[in-house]
Amino acid sequence: MADLTDECAEFVRGEADGLLHVFVPHATAGVALIETGSGSDEDLLAQLDVLLPRDDRWRHRHGSAGHGRDHVLPAIVAPHACIPVLDGLLQLGTWQRICLVDTNTDNPQRHVRLSFLAG
Repeated sequence: MADLTDECAEFVRGEADGLLHVFVPHATAGVALIETGSGSDEDLLAQLDVLLPRDDRWRHRHGSAGHGRDHVLPAIVAPHACIPVLDGLLQLGTWQRICLVDTNTDNPQRHVRLSFLAG
């Protein structure tokens, strides 16, 4: 899990009101709005291990053992998020952070696309 909040805040700094769209164009990644640092991020990853075990049950079998579960992850943690922006500031809750979630150990390089819709 990687916290993208600071990069997102910098991206919208200087903008007016609108929407920030965060998208990860990968078949094994998602974007979560979650509290970090208090254990919730670790809880999410642990629960994903319970829901999506890394074993041989998956039909998608290329890559490391259990890699098929990585391809199911975006159906649970969507690969996108939309965050309101007012006067150039992200309108997140007090503890909310914008995080990339990717359990795929076969490909450590990820891209995130940010776009801003003014309005």
